[in-house]
Amino acid sequence: MKLKKELPIITIVLLPFIYLAYLWNDLPNKVPMHWNMKGEIDRYGDKSELIIIPFLLPLLIYVIFLVIPKIDPKNKLNKMGNKLQTVKFLLTTFMSILALFIIYTAKHQTLTNPNYIVLLIGILFIILGNYFKTIQPNYFIGIRTPWTLENETVWKKTHKLGGKMWFVGGIIVVLSSLVLDKQLNFTLFLIITAIISIIPITYSYVVFKSEKKTA
Repeated sequence: MKLKKELPIITIVLLPFIYLAYLWNDLPNKVPMHWNMKGEIDRYGDKSELIIIPFLLPLLIYVIFLVIPKIDPKNKLNKMGNKLQTVKFLLTTFMSILALFIIYTAKHQTLTNPNYIVLLIGILFIILGNYFKTIQPNYFIGIRTPWTLENETVWKKTHKLGGKMWFVGGIIVVLSSLVLDKQLNFTLFLIITAIISIIPITYSYVVFKSEKKTA
């Protein structure tokens, strides 16, 4: 690992830790830890619980991206080159922003609008969809079904379709988060998530059977 190359991402990982340390003395002993879909607090916890947020979000994602290329038995991830580094940067940044948002809402004891969380997830869908077609077959990242892992052609076709669906689905989720009310937006989010998850998986099976017949 080249430290100079990783330094910007490490800085992003550290931001939630720094922000939490900055706010620590101003935080009440009990802070909101969970909200319902109406944006109302339904669980409080000790402020020490917030410490786990930066560990579980940006730091964990960063460590996973450091480890999996080294243990990938097919060594496909390393062949992605700068694209893997970009995906790592974008996902780590997303998780860091999410951690900052959670800490911020805990400090101010208000979620203001649950649509903001859904909007962030929509942005994540867009990011992932944009990079699906660049992901090489591997056991860790992507649409990993028995059929995509068995056949590289199935993997490529599935990720080409999945990438388009996740990208478009993400745009719909982002736009709906800006214009719809909380309950309707969450319902649409669940429907979109189900569609962009189930259809590529089903498609991978159909393509696999088609490829098997052709062979």
